[in-house]
Amino acid sequence: MAHVPLVPIGTPREQAADSRTFDEQRQALGDLEATLASRRAAVHAGWGDTYVARVHAKGKLTARERVAQLIDPGTRIFEVGTFVNDGLVFGDKLTSPAAGVVTAFCRVEGRWCMVIANDNTVASGSWWPRTPEKIERAQTMALRLRLPTIYLVDCSGLFLPEQSKSFPGGTGAGHIFKMNSLLSASGVPQLAGVFGDCIAGGGYMPIISDRVYMTEQAYMVIAGAALIKGAKSQKLTSLDIGGPEVHVHLSGCADRRVPNDEVLIDCLRREVRKLPSSGADFYRGDAGAIDPLFPAHELCGLMPVDHRESYDSYQVLARLCDQSLFWELMPDAGEEMICGVGRIGGLYAGFIINRQGLVGDPEHPGARRPGGTLYRAGIAKISAFSRACDSDGLPIIWLQDISGFDIGVEAERQGLLAYGSNLIYTNSTNTTPMFTVLLRKASGAGYYAMAGLPYDPVVQLSTCLTRLSVMEGRTLAIATYNTKLDDNFEILAKDPDERRAIETGMRSVEQRIEADMDPYVAARQMDTDEIVGVRELRSYLCALVEMSYQYTGYRRVKNPRIWTMHDLAVLTGGIR
Repeated sequence: MAHVPLVPIGTPREQAADSRTFDEQRQALGDLEATLASRRAAVHAGWGDTYVARVHAKGKLTARERVAQLIDPGTRIFEVGTFVNDGLVFGDKLTSPAAGVVTAFCRVEGRWCMVIANDNTVASGSWWPRTPEKIERAQTMALRLRLPTIYLVDCSGLFLPEQSKSFPGGTGAGHIFKMNSLLSASGVPQLAGVFGDCIAGGGYMPIISDRVYMTEQAYMVIAGAALIKGAKSQKLTSLDIGGPEVHVHLSGCADRRVPNDEVLIDCLRREVRKLPSSGADFYRGDAGAIDPLFPAHELCGLMPVDHRESYDSYQVLARLCDQSLFWELMPDAGEEMICGVGRIGGLYAGFIINRQGLVGDPEHPGARRPGGTLYRAGIAKISAFSRACDSDGLPIIWLQDISGFDIGVEAERQGLLAYGSNLIYTNSTNTTPMFTVLLRKASGAGYYAMAGLPYDPVVQLSTCLTRLSVMEGRTLAIATYNTKLDDNFEILAKDPDERRAIETGMRSVEQRIEADMDPYVAARQMDTDEIVGVRELRSYLCALVEMSYQYTGYRRVKNPRIWTMHDLAVLTGGIR
C-alpha cells in the first residue's frame, strides 16, 4: 500500500506535435515571452539610471542589488507582484514600477524566505496605491507557508499626493502592521534591515521583527525632521531624531548598528543560518529531484497560442513531473478532468488539469462534448481528489484551461450548482497549500471552482497566454446586443445605418473585453500574482512545492503508507 504507482506518461515531442506545428507555436509564444522579458526589465530598472546613481552616491545599494547579495550564490529570485501598477500614471506623469517594492521568494542559507524590499530608486521607497496591498499579499504567502520573512526597509512612508488610495480601507497601509503581528503570533521568524529613510509607516514596519539591524545612514521616525521643524520650530535632522544612536542605544527599537548595506546583509544571512533547516529533504526520502524525461521547455511548442485550439494535457504533465511519471486517480470518471499525484523536485504533489479537445459523454454513450468544461462527474472527481490531498498533506497544483461550467437544462437537472458548491466548499476549507496556474482560459465560475484567486491559493501564476474573464469578448458582445440579433446571431436590422451602428457597437464591446483579458491588466490590479514564461513553470512549481515542505509541524503531512489516495484508488477500481 505504501507503493505509489507512478507510471510513465507523455510521448516524445516528435510524436506529440509535428515539427511545423511545434515550430509555429513555439515562435508565437516566443514572441509573447520576449515581450514579457522586456517588460520585466523595464520594471526592474525602477526610475532609471539617474536614480540608481543617486543611491550609489550615498554609498548605498539599490533594493534589487540588496536582494541579489542576500540570496544564496547561484540561485534565482522567484518574484511575485512584478507588474502591480504596471502602466498606471499618478500625479504629474509619475509611474510606480512594481508599486515601488520588490516581493520575492528567495533561498537564503538553504532556507526559502519571503523577501520584501522597498525600491529606493522609486520615490525613495514610498508606498503608492496598491503598495500596502502588495506587501500584505507577500506577508500572507509567508504566513501560509511559514517562511522566514526578511524586510529590507528603505521607505519614506506614503506617497502623500495619492494617500487617499493607500491609507484607508481594509487593505490600507496599517494592515501591514497587523500582518507583522499575525506572522509573529504564528511563530514565523521576521528579520528587518533598516537601510535609510524609514518614516511613519516605514518606521513602524520593522519594529515587530525578531531582529532589527540599522546602518549608520538609517533612521526610523514617526515623523521626519521636516515635519517636526514645521510643527515645533526645532532644528533637527532625522538621524538626530531616530538614528541608530537613538534606537539601538536608547529606545531599544533596534538590536544592532552596522556600518553599511553590505555588512547588514551579511548579518541577516547569519541570522537565517541560525534557523531550523528545511524539512524538504526529509520528506523526499531517498528520492532526488530528477528532470522530466521530456524537457520542460518543449511546452513552448506544445501549447497553442489560440485558445480555441486543443492540446494533449498529459503532455503538459509529462513536462512538469519528475521523470515524466504520474499516478492518475479515477481515470474512468469525469474524463474532462485529469487528476493524480507526481513528484516535482523530488516531492509529492497533487495535480489537477483540464483535458482539452473532445471527451466522452456518459449520459449519451457514443456522443462527444467539449473538454475544458466542468461537468457533473468531473466536478465530483476533483472535489474528492482535493479532499484526499488535504487529508494526506499533499500540496495541490491546479492547472487551469477552462471555459466554465456546463450549462443548459440537463446541467441544471443534474444539480451542477450543488456539485459546484461542494467543490467550492472543499477548496475554501482545505488547509494544504494550493497553487494555481492559469495556463490559457480562466473563464466564469470554472475559474472560481478550480481554486482561482478568490479561493485563496497561496500563489496564482499566469502565463502570457492567460485570458481571465467571465466570458469571451465575442460572446459578451452577442449577449449585449441579443435583442437585435436572430437565433443565428445575425443582425436583424435592415437599415444600413442601424446595421453599421450595431456592428460598431458589438466590435467595440468585443475589443474592450479582449483588452481587459490581457494578463498584464490582471497583474496590474493584483488579480493574479505573477506572469511567468511557460518554460519557467516547472522551476516556479518546484520552488513552491519545496516551500510547502520546508517548515515542519504546522500542518498534516502523512507518509504514503496511510494516504487516503490508496483508499480512493481501491474504491474507484484504480487498484485491482
